[in-house]
Amino acid sequence: MALLNEYGATLCTPDREATPLDLPEADEKEKSPPNLPPILPATKPPLKTQSGPSRTQARKVREWSRKENYERDTFMLILVVNAGSSSLKYQVRDTSLPEAEQMLTSGLVENIGTDVPNHEVAFDIMSEKLEPVLAGRELQAVGHRVVQGAEKFTHPALLTEEVVQQIDDLSPLAPLHNPAHAQGMRAAMHKWPSLPQVAIFDTAFHSTMPEEAWRYAIPYDLADKYSIRRYGFHGTSHEYVSHVAADMLGIARDEFNGIVAHLGNGASVTAVKGGKSVDTSMGYTPLAGLIMGTRSGDIDPSALTTILIREGIDGARLDTILNKESGLLALAGSNDMRKVVEAAQSGDERAQLALDMTSYRLMKYIGGYNLVVGGAQALIFTAGIGENSGDFRKLVLDRLGALGIKYNEEENAKRSPEPRVISTEDSAIKVLVIPTNEEKAIAEATEELVKSL
Repeated sequence: MALLNEYGATLCTPDREATPLDLPEADEKEKSPPNLPPILPATKPPLKTQSGPSRTQARKVREWSRKENYERDTFMLILVVNAGSSSLKYQVRDTSLPEAEQMLTSGLVENIGTDVPNHEVAFDIMSEKLEPVLAGRELQAVGHRVVQGAEKFTHPALLTEEVVQQIDDLSPLAPLHNPAHAQGMRAAMHKWPSLPQVAIFDTAFHSTMPEEAWRYAIPYDLADKYSIRRYGFHGTSHEYVSHVAADMLGIARDEFNGIVAHLGNGASVTAVKGGKSVDTSMGYTPLAGLIMGTRSGDIDPSALTTILIREGIDGARLDTILNKESGLLALAGSNDMRKVVEAAQSGDERAQLALDMTSYRLMKYIGGYNLVVGGAQALIFTAGIGENSGDFRKLVLDRLGALGIKYNEEENAKRSPEPRVISTEDSAIKVLVIPTNEEKAIAEATEELVKSL
């Protein structure tokens, strides 16, 4: 059943402030998605390549790059945006500065569709807010975060009207996000018609998964007709963190084998082999895989048909139960990991069970992915819970002794904004805690593409 059709991931989690690009949950005013998603045109899975920018587009960018305010080898002033249906989150980064100083400002324009009529007005409001920060300097590129690129987009793409339409056409796979992304892109292109703009796709990093990992064992005609396959999400984070880990350990990025656990209210784990994603826990939607804040993770599909039939509910209601009323919230009464840990430490049996189930599920994925990558060089924890909850990391790491993993309890208990190793010298697999920085990754990918034209 193609019922589970929303992205709905909020990366803001306990102990971690929301970053400008944390994906929001579906707006409260929005209705649940319909029983079944609209049908996508039949596609052939998966496209291995994608076309580059048109000659006209590339020429326009080259002409722009000759402006006096652009020094190709020194810096780029990049606007990073995440356009939602009712909000516009943004960050401006100067890539010429040291990493800690690159973010010049960040912000949020809310109430699009009510107090703010549309995305074009939202970009005007944002532009006014940026004026004192830019102080006469001009933006040099815009990077747009896109939730779903499917098989069509496996790399960052320079925006054209055709590309934006193709992103919009993928809306059945991300109905609460891709339409808003497309609206935001059109508004940005209208405001800055000669400025190079780039789409960065959350699914792109996982496009390297082999077919044995991404294909579901359902009839080919149904899978192809409805584009049903494993896509994976959090790709920008997984790729960024794996690169940082390889650099920290002195391993060439294309030789790095590791396991990345992105643990927030939405959570996923990815197997990285030779620097590429070869498997990931999320699937056709972000509902699959780990137990999350409000999502069930993996569940027998027959259990869902049982609920549908015996409860007499429709697909939209089931979708809400699985995406917004399950996970830690269902098991422990809260999707806040801090509260669940505190409750468990106070003797709450259901809270302890929730932690046991969540860490057990993650342990199984880590153990399996260690085989998938041929022996991991590193296990990396990232995102709000992964970065900040030493208690939850301990629950997971204590289950991994069979892999030869050993960790320093004092280092694990520390909280730090810096990437760090928490394993002991004799650990068979290095264990790292690395803060994710998706905005930085989007800015870098945008800069790389624009400078290559």
